[in-house]
This record gives sequence, structure tokens and C-alpha cells, in this order.
Amino acid sequence: MSDWNTTIIAEFRANDGRVGGNFDGAPMVLIHHRGRKSGRELVSPLMYLPDEDDDDIMYIFASKGGAPTHPDWYHNLLAAGEGTVERGTETYPVKVRELTGAERDERYAEQARRYPGFAEYAQKTAGVRTIPVLALHRVR
Repeated sequence: MSDWNTTIIAEFRANDGRVGGNFDGAPMVLIHHRGRKSGRELVSPLMYLPDEDDDDIMYIFASKGGAPTHPDWYHNLLAAGEGTVERGTETYPVKVRELTGAERDERYAEQARRYPGFAEYAQKTAGVRTIPVLALHRVR
């Protein structure tokens, strides 16, 4: 894990799920996923979009900062179909579903409207890849 991720994770845990800097005020979550090749448990800090109607659903975006490839956490979550999230002070299991078509496009557009950096990521990947959007459904 990069030092940058380690710092964000520590700040998240020390401040009840809040971080500052570039992420000040943004909804953040820590995604726990198992490496599909290594078998190790990994943790990735990500911004998320809450579902407007159901607090048990959130959306995450495999932007990788506009890189030409999908992030490893995306492949790991899809392979497993499940993971665990830390949101605020709660930790709980989630099921993973990839969004497609208009549903994907609407969620991505809303995230880009709220956080323009996501629009920039989409511009960087245009013609190379479509940035995936995953729905995480809390398991009760």
C-alpha cells in the first residue's frame, strides 16, 4: 500500500471517517478487498456517492485518477462479489454490483457534477476505457 493511502486511512480512522486536504468534506469510505492473486486483505480509501433513497447503498468509481487501466480493487471486488466497508465509525459487509448503461452513466454524471475531478478523469480515459461504477449494498 502506498504511503499516501496509509496516511489517508490513518486520518480516516482517527477522525470518525473524515479526512482533510483534497478530500475535505467529501464522503469517504475504506474498502476492504482480498487480492484475487495474492489472497491478502487490502484496504483502499475512496470517495463515494450515497444513494439518494437508500442509506444502505453507495456508489464507488474505478477512476484510478484517469489512468488507462482499471484499479486492482475493482477487479478484486468483482471477482469476490463482496467486500467490507468502513464508513464513518461503522464497519460492515457489502455485496457488489457493477452498473451498466444509463444507470451507470447517471451515477457517474452526478459524481462528476459534485466533484469536477471525475469529469476530468472521464476525459482522460475517453476512447481508452469507460470508468466502471460499482454499487455496494449493505448486507444486513
